[in-house]
Amino acid sequence: MALEKINRVNDIKKLDKKEWGTLAEEIRSFLIEKISVSGGHLASNLGVVELTMALHLAFDFPRDKVVWDVGHQAYTHKLLTGRKEGFDELRKYGGLSGFPKRKESDCDCFDTGHSSTSISAGIGLVKARELKGGTETVISVIGDGALTGGMAYEALNNASQLKSNFIIVLNDNQMSIAENVGGMSRYLNGLRTAEAYTGFKEGLQTTLERIPVVGDGLVRQLKKTKNGLKQLVIPGMLFEDMGITYLGPVDGHNMDQMIRAFNDARKIRHAVLVHVKTQKGRGYAPAERHPARFHGAEPFEIATGLPSHRRTKASYTDIFSTVMRKLGDRDEKVVAITAAMPDGTGLKRFRNMFPERFFDVGIAEQHAVTFAAGLAAGGLKPVVAVYSSFLQRAYDQILHDVCIQNLHVVFAIDRAGLVGSDGETHQGIFDLSYLSSIPGMTVMAPKNKWELSDMLKFAVNYHGPMALRYPRGEAYDGLSDFRAPVEWGKSELLYEEADMALLAVGSMVKTGEQVREILKGAGYNCTLVNGRFVKPIDEEILEELAENHRLIVTIEENVRSGGYGEKVLDYVNSRKLPLQVINIAIPDEYVEHGNVDLLYREVGLDVETIAKQVITAYVALI
Repeated sequence: MALEKINRVNDIKKLDKKEWGTLAEEIRSFLIEKISVSGGHLASNLGVVELTMALHLAFDFPRDKVVWDVGHQAYTHKLLTGRKEGFDELRKYGGLSGFPKRKESDCDCFDTGHSSTSISAGIGLVKARELKGGTETVISVIGDGALTGGMAYEALNNASQLKSNFIIVLNDNQMSIAENVGGMSRYLNGLRTAEAYTGFKEGLQTTLERIPVVGDGLVRQLKKTKNGLKQLVIPGMLFEDMGITYLGPVDGHNMDQMIRAFNDARKIRHAVLVHVKTQKGRGYAPAERHPARFHGAEPFEIATGLPSHRRTKASYTDIFSTVMRKLGDRDEKVVAITAAMPDGTGLKRFRNMFPERFFDVGIAEQHAVTFAAGLAAGGLKPVVAVYSSFLQRAYDQILHDVCIQNLHVVFAIDRAGLVGSDGETHQGIFDLSYLSSIPGMTVMAPKNKWELSDMLKFAVNYHGPMALRYPRGEAYDGLSDFRAPVEWGKSELLYEEADMALLAVGSMVKTGEQVREILKGAGYNCTLVNGRFVKPIDEEILEELAENHRLIVTIEENVRSGGYGEKVLDYVNSRKLPLQVINIAIPDEYVEHGNVDLLYREVGLDVETIAKQVITAYVALI
């Protein structure tokens, strides 16, 4: 068992070369077994097993530094740096993170979680090395899908100016989350045929050297003009033209080829890109057939690849998918945009029905938003479907290109609130704050699946920037008797009593309903309001509540700073209303990975904690 010999960093270098293949097989088996139980990023990790092994054989960690773009492919790196025992607690609260974490290991030199950042971070490490007089090697690993992100191009532009070694490893599996799109994908398709160039060059050199007298001179001339030759054989040569030496393509499952390429790359005194071709999902047939499905996998049965726990109820994403398809049928001006996630955001059905009105821009959230602004300026009704934590990457575009012009762009924001096992970089707990800080933006949150449908229809048929945020997971089907028409800026009164009122938004309306039942059981009267709109808040209902209530409690699945509760408190204070306001929200801190129900308890959003806090606040008033 080769994997048993890997207990700390650099143990891989003690293995006999004959054991490399065995180790790769054992790592794949280990990952499949563990992720089938815990869930996690499987396909991307299976694809980089040999690549990661080659990096660890060619370089000396933690002295040398490797930055993993996004980081969802770093499981093998964790195994090779002594974290094997932690995989039983992978993505659990207090356990091993699914992404690189500096606090976990000295071999993780930079925390990652979002795309297209590794080259920028790597350049920073290179410049720090230069200024400090260091000699360590810096490697940034980036996928071909991440090269669709504008930040990667900005970094490449700066990398070309470096005067010392910097290695960029392009992990090319022809996938981001879904299949890659756009010009960079087509460009890399051309580079994948570069073996023709390599073989042609080597064969030509051998032939010329055999020519008496003039052969060596012709070879020297050939080497002087190699860039021109590359231009003829490989059109574009984008990286070389930028001043970045290009090596490859290299078979990402051939250890000898990669180690040789990495050793060559280390000798170059400027930025060098090693193009490595890998297969996403390699070694596990279901993941090879369906790499997108196994990008971020729920627990599954190893034999079939099917989920261990089948969902019996529709998710919020499913509801969005159904309504978008219906809207597409009814209004040909409705168009849909995603940033490399047609499946994850629920736009696959819309794409299949209306391919000419569906746009996958790749991992490029900033472009997606300004592109949507252009579509709106052209008279269409664009819906941008995106995860909450990824939309924050396009804050300036929302403000500058959409809201200042008051353009009718709808933002369908999935995975809002606590998303669980992916941790700090993926929790969608800031969108209410950053979106409602922008003048002209309308922000809504549905209480259940029917309200999501109603709000999406309302948003598409309204005018101006509209944001609709909803959580991950099964859609709540309670409170079905309450379906008042959606009116701009108006909340929904669900239960009216006196003394105290709970004002909840989005996913927290269900929680508010459960809190109210506890309060009623304890003998307290309690009004329940579905806030619906975070911006603008319903000022009229606050004036009405002030007439016969002492306490208002706001509940939101967002950080407290800049959220719904602060807006309510600000209005109450500015109007000097006779109300005590308690804001219940996520503390202003980053929330680590773990089960969502456990995280609710940790941040104080569980039903029991809220009920106790409300009773304590009310008793203090009477």
